[in-house]
Amino acid sequence: MKQPENAAAAASFSFDDTPLARELADLTARRRALEGADIQLSGRTRVLTVSNQKGGVGKTTTTVNIAAALVSVGARVLVIDLDPQGNASTALGVPHSADVPSVYDVLIDEFPLADIVQTSPESPNLLCAPSTIHLAGAEIELVSQVAREHRLRTALEDYLASLDERLDFVIIDCPPSLGLLTINAFVAARELLIPIQCEYYALEGLSQLLGTVRMIQKHLNPQLHLSTIILTMYDGRTRLAQQVAEEVRQHFAKEVLETVIPRSVRVSEAPSFGQTVIAYDGQSAGAVAYREAAVEMIKRDNAQESEGGS
Repeated sequence: MKQPENAAAAASFSFDDTPLARELADLTARRRALEGADIQLSGRTRVLTVSNQKGGVGKTTTTVNIAAALVSVGARVLVIDLDPQGNASTALGVPHSADVPSVYDVLIDEFPLADIVQTSPESPNLLCAPSTIHLAGAEIELVSQVAREHRLRTALEDYLASLDERLDFVIIDCPPSLGLLTINAFVAARELLIPIQCEYYALEGLSQLLGTVRMIQKHLNPQLHLSTIILTMYDGRTRLAQQVAEEVRQHFAKEVLETVIPRSVRVSEAPSFGQTVIAYDGQSAGAVAYREAAVEMIKRDNAQESEGGS
């Protein structure tokens, strides 16, 4: 009599009941939703700087993957790599050895930005102004320069005015500091995007960053505003990640995206192949999350524009 009972128990158990199956089903549904998403670009160029003085929060990872995700939904995007480490340039597959014309030449020697911009192998609509090791000395060299805080902004405005085909986004990747390179990025941008890691000390240093932003708004760029916060390295299995997410949402209810970026092996692996996760494994959970974040950024901006125009 036991055999039929065991057989019935086995029959009642379904693979669909496992956590892995539910996770895969959820991911499949999210992919389909992205395929059916109606994306309307605003028709203007949004300039965002990605900054957080705390290291290791996913600034560069967010910069390049958001850029690639925006391109995947039809946008034309320029990434400006202002970090001397040049990791954004690496992830976009763009050469940035010491002899390559770079952002350093734009800031110090007033090269036109058009002379250094390269096209990423991933897409003709994904452009990059690379960083080289020379940029490490730019902080010191900029001190004696005329209009030292405005040099990137001037170069970017000239570049955008010279284009035959408009860019939809310019995304600036900053170093993990609040020096002159970051200040140049703040002055050049209208929007600030802050990635926040879902771990202990997540909000530490954020008040100092926002204090710097207020000073920039007062003295150098009144148009700059915090528009977007992205929660990164999220692990929903831990209570800590959930608590951090709740705390950030309490402080910045309007700025935090609903989309969270999970911890992902694919996201970590992609730069070693000179690719974003969108190109490396576009169906992975990390790639889907970045694509969702890009769509949410566009839709939120469109909604704000509609509210402002009504």
